[in-house]
Amino acid sequence: MKKLVQIAFFLLLAVQVQASYILLPMDHETQKDHLKAYGITYWVLSSNVEAWWLLNYRGGSFAFPYNRTFEKECLTRGVSYEVVADGQFNNILNEIADPEVNMEAIKLEKAPKIAVYTPDFNARGEKIQPWDDAVTLVLTYAEIPYETIYDREVLNDELTEYDWLHLHHEDFTGQYGRFYRTYHNQTWYRENQRKMEELAYDLGFTKVSQLKLAVVKRIKEYVVGGGFMFAMCSATDTYDIALAAEGVDICAEMYDGDPVDPNAQSKLDYSKTFAFEDFQLERNPLEYEYSDIDHSRGRRINPEQDYFTLFDFSAKWDPVPTMLTQNHTRTVKGFMGQTTAFRNQNIKSNILVLGENKPAKEARYLHSEYGQGFFSFYGGHDPEDYRHYVQDPETDLSLHPKSPGYRLILNNILFPAAKKKKRKT
Repeated sequence: MKKLVQIAFFLLLAVQVQASYILLPMDHETQKDHLKAYGITYWVLSSNVEAWWLLNYRGGSFAFPYNRTFEKECLTRGVSYEVVADGQFNNILNEIADPEVNMEAIKLEKAPKIAVYTPDFNARGEKIQPWDDAVTLVLTYAEIPYETIYDREVLNDELTEYDWLHLHHEDFTGQYGRFYRTYHNQTWYRENQRKMEELAYDLGFTKVSQLKLAVVKRIKEYVVGGGFMFAMCSATDTYDIALAAEGVDICAEMYDGDPVDPNAQSKLDYSKTFAFEDFQLERNPLEYEYSDIDHSRGRRINPEQDYFTLFDFSAKWDPVPTMLTQNHTRTVKGFMGQTTAFRNQNIKSNILVLGENKPAKEARYLHSEYGQGFFSFYGGHDPEDYRHYVQDPETDLSLHPKSPGYRLILNNILFPAAKKKKRKT
């Protein structure tokens, strides 16, 4: 009996030694923590080890060479995994390569260096703006490292040091989020305005709107040169509005000290924007809205029925949108923000819609190439907080480890790690 136990032990050890891959399944039933699985994959890439992204295979699974250290890290972070023998993994690759199945295996080569564009803290170490950010929340939860930058660093050309840039919920039009009517007497609002004006003057601008225009133009150069930009909520539409309004005063007196240009609307240049066109500016400076790009106004959708659908792309012919829409479900719960969704009629014809609420005639998730780079726009504030208000507590992602809405953010973060394939023609 003892001899049989010894033989079984050595057989098991032999299987472990021969096993050559760790598979992180990403289907709903198997994976306990989808979000941390991205963090594991990023960590493996940071260790100078290549990985595979198995598009549409069990929810968009990840795989990388077996290593006891990697296995221990999966256990430590609570990520479900399977140890796969070399022959078995080759069988998976052969299954994926079948031209009759909508799957593809993408090699991930290098962990992208990540920058988050976000305001500084004040002298007391407090956040200047009293709201959180979904991207920094999920990066922290998934244990993916990032660095923060803001206007000074952008104008000093420090963007070139990064592969991926996230735009925090910024107002690039210089109107302080259009919070004036509700919050202009709040300490945080006044302090934010004072600090932004000081920063603008220090960098050589007479108005915050001029500073923000310089920033969006420098970010545009970053994307044209090959960078990847990801924006959520108000950082999407205000980015394009700022570009279209170059040289035009669209800020009312309470925001920049002088009146808005009465002919501002007719002077907008939509050819300069990334994604949107033919939009109408909101003329009331006290209205909590910038333009009609956002589909929040008049949006009569029952919160219980507010979902958007991810498009199903061809993994072999369209690997980029397939990567960006990897999920364990094609239907994602909607969520609101200052910019919740994008009206279809304001989206340029060359922009790829990745997710939409068809009955509402709105897009929630957009992507496109721009120059040598890429950008993605994602509507809403927090994928797991349907109505997130100013000064609400931040979401505890340990309660939402399978969040499909947060997975879409992480898809964008890993996308720059993919080995570039020649376009099929």
